[in-house]
Amino acid sequence: MAALAAAAAGLTVLVAPLADAAPTEAKCRTSVRGSVGTATCFNPDADTGCIQLHIECRRWWDPDIDGRAVEVGPAQVSTFPDRCWKDMQRVWVTHG
Repeated sequence: MAALAAAAAGLTVLVAPLADAAPTEAKCRTSVRGSVGTATCFNPDADTGCIQLHIECRRWWDPDIDGRAVEVGPAQVSTFPDRCWKDMQRVWVTHG
C-alpha cells in the first residue's frame, strides 16, 4: 500500500524480488512396535526427497540396520519398515 502511495506521489519505488524459498525436507515420524521400526514420511517440497531409515538393535548379536535410501516424490507419503531380530534400541531417519 505504501508503495502505491509513493508511486502516486511521483517517487521511484524499488521492489526487491522475493528470495527463492529454501527447499524443505520431508517430515517424518518414526515408531516402534515390538521388533519392527517404521518411518512414515511426507514430502511437502516440489522436488523428490531421499529418506533412509536407520535402526539400532539392543542386543549385541543383533546387527544394526541402515535401510536402503527411498525416494519420496512431491506431495507423497511413504511408509517403510525394518526390523531387529529381538529388541530395538533406537530408530531414526536421515535425509539425502
